[in-house]
Amino acid sequence: MKQLRILSFLLLLCIVASCSQQRPKGSDISLTWGLVGNYYEGDLFLSQLQLKNNGPAALENKNWSLYFNFCRKYNQDKLPKGITIEHVNGDLFVLKPTADFKALQPGDSVKFDLYGGYWTLNESDAPAGFFFVFNNGKGETTVEEAGALTVLPFLTEKQLNRTANDKVISENETVRFERDSALTVLPASAICPITPTPLSYTLGKDSLVIGEAFIISTEKDFTASAEFLQTAWTTRLNYKPGIVEVQKPNAGQVSFVKDANLKDEAYELVVNKTSGITIKAGTNEGAFYGVQSLLALTPLNVSKSSWKITEITVKDKPRFAFRGLSVDVGRNFQKKETILKVLDAMAAYKLNKFQFHLTDDEGWRLEIKELPELTQVGSRRGFSTDEQEMILPSFGSGAFQDKNSGSGYYTRADFIEILKFAKARNIEVIPEIDFPGHSRAAIKSMLVRYNRLKAEGKTAEAEKYLLNDLQDSSKYESVQMWKDNVLCPCQESTYNFITTVVTSIEDLYKEAGAPLTTIHTGGDEVPHGVWEKSPKCADLIAKQPEVGQLGGVSNYFLTRVSDILSKKGLTTAGWEEIALSKVKEGDVVKHIPNPQFVNKNFRPNVWNNVWGWGQEDFAYQLANAGYKTVLSNVTNLYFDLAYSKDPKEPGYYWGGFTNTKKAYEFIPLNIYQNASVDLLGNPLDLAGLANKVRLTPQGKENILGIQGQLWTENTKSGEMAEYLLFPRVLALSERAWSQDPAWAQVADATKRNQLLLQAWNEFANRLGQKELPRLDYLANGIGYRLPPPGIVIKNELAYINVEFPGLTIRYTTDGTEPTAQSAVYSAPVAVKKGTVVKTITTNTKGRVSRISTATAK
Repeated sequence: MKQLRILSFLLLLCIVASCSQQRPKGSDISLTWGLVGNYYEGDLFLSQLQLKNNGPAALENKNWSLYFNFCRKYNQDKLPKGITIEHVNGDLFVLKPTADFKALQPGDSVKFDLYGGYWTLNESDAPAGFFFVFNNGKGETTVEEAGALTVLPFLTEKQLNRTANDKVISENETVRFERDSALTVLPASAICPITPTPLSYTLGKDSLVIGEAFIISTEKDFTASAEFLQTAWTTRLNYKPGIVEVQKPNAGQVSFVKDANLKDEAYELVVNKTSGITIKAGTNEGAFYGVQSLLALTPLNVSKSSWKITEITVKDKPRFAFRGLSVDVGRNFQKKETILKVLDAMAAYKLNKFQFHLTDDEGWRLEIKELPELTQVGSRRGFSTDEQEMILPSFGSGAFQDKNSGSGYYTRADFIEILKFAKARNIEVIPEIDFPGHSRAAIKSMLVRYNRLKAEGKTAEAEKYLLNDLQDSSKYESVQMWKDNVLCPCQESTYNFITTVVTSIEDLYKEAGAPLTTIHTGGDEVPHGVWEKSPKCADLIAKQPEVGQLGGVSNYFLTRVSDILSKKGLTTAGWEEIALSKVKEGDVVKHIPNPQFVNKNFRPNVWNNVWGWGQEDFAYQLANAGYKTVLSNVTNLYFDLAYSKDPKEPGYYWGGFTNTKKAYEFIPLNIYQNASVDLLGNPLDLAGLANKVRLTPQGKENILGIQGQLWTENTKSGEMAEYLLFPRVLALSERAWSQDPAWAQVADATKRNQLLLQAWNEFANRLGQKELPRLDYLANGIGYRLPPPGIVIKNELAYINVEFPGLTIRYTTDGTEPTAQSAVYSAPVAVKKGTVVKTITTNTKGRVSRISTATAK
């Protein structure tokens, strides 16, 4: 009887457990996504999503929803039976079962064929951030992360090409080898010792010994640069060099000397065995860049009591006054430490403008003490039905806030620290507060504020900073698929908000002692259809009929914003749209330079020059019209684009692929010079390009400089930011600082390309032999992209090369994965039929690239 009672009790426990486990956990459902191919039925792609039940209970056809982020829309007419997929907002979608969904039993899997618009090409395009929302049937929900996602490799022709007419070659080990086969390893004496290349330099024959007795002599105007050098050398000399007042140059000191003939950022650097080191400049900025060139000549990876520097005379000045880099922290937050590391590297390579993209639809990243909801709500992403505590997940950030780079912000103290750090490196931080589009995080945050105060009966206070017209029924969708991301320019509360935010930012700069000259207002990608059914805008147009004309609301908004900024002595910067106006020619709406703002201290960054899209000359049109313009060309300077057409390379490719050479070969004042193919690799209509606007002499004067961009949709960590930025930033600095190269001035394409190859070979060697090893130690080590090698096997010999000659190549021939301890490649390797050769590049700290593989046949 006792045994029977025990058995009965155990049976009861099993029944209870079974009843309580009526569904699997979210983590029990693993997912596999694969691209079947592109160009199905025209411009559709076909993908497959598989759900596998690894749990003990069935996944039924009700009471669950599967949310995820994806950068493409699904074709609703081709959805398979058993599910629906709804577009929630932005890149957030939800998959729900229908009555036709067959219960997914433990151990079983189900696969869905899903068609979408246009194409997918990279593994980073895959849907991400899957989570389940379970409903118990009583109105109570549970949110759980889904199981692991596996992304299948892209291997076939239809997976590797966007269309049947895609002529851009997919990169593999053979393509890499052929691309870099013309590069040769140069001797160290043939490599420029300083990057970016100075105006002129002459190497001497002797060397100067830097030792513990070294001191720094400076004039008062250059104290900041002297102290920067002192700090930099302290860790390398194992002692702190003293700073003294001006004294006669000698072999045991660095002498800072003021020379009024050296204007702005110009400097001269002399290293001499007898007279020591002399840095001449007319300004502290020039002296600082002299310091950076001196640091480029000194080792980063050793800490010794002394070392030698070869004698050298350098005369130098920048080509452009504006040498910028923009980093987006709105899409995915980047930690303060990442930003400081980027600023350190910018200074080392003489970049001087940091555009800080602090706000976007997917996040507000700066604490504004007067409006705490901006960070309490707008800086956090996670699942929410009403967005009262956080905004929707984006870019795979998942259901739970504060678990990844979807959430985060800079406190006032953080931002002040960043400003001080940048100022010490002669970098101006340009804050970007993006509006009227790209404003969803702010709009939702101010709605939370409104709802709270309205509930307290404080209607006037609730409406004070409201950013949307609550009665607006306009229908629109932004490029990023948001349906509610544009603020209302037709209500005073919008300008109360902008004034308060700008004033708060002003206060932060004052507290940091940093210069604030410019607010970047974004101004881009405002979708068609906005404000059309806004009662607030209708009222404004009734009072001011000109606002109702084509582009009138935008002009009204820009006028109001620029008035706010100009009263504070600030420049109104923005993307090219702020300087363009719409005109109608027949049924076609065209963009032309807007004469209304030419003399209003507007500064456009021009980005859209995608070859074949017809807008390649916008920058030159604006500069010729009188706008001070910064070139931010997507084709060469968007560092969030994938390095190459390789599914393993993270990044977008809507503007093409941008490797380091693409940034290096950018010709700012004649962008057409290197244009030959369109986005899909097909020959450009060169006759059509010949009709595009060229820069006038005055237009050339209005080109302030160039700027690289890192958008962070795919940048979910500091490590990925470093991978995407470097070494492309070094090529950016070369084009921004160094003078117009000789090859860029040659009209004949054949001769120009020959000269370009010679110049690129030197720069590639400079990276491989000197600058990338330097990055291993700069700012405590930068995780730049190590290029995978190229490899071909001919006549039982394996030939291996790399994009940057001088990098260490390692390999194996036994099929095992190479490591930082594998054999070093120095000459072709004998192999037999069937031998599998695997190869990598390594850096000075043992980091390795992706593996390249070839099999002898």
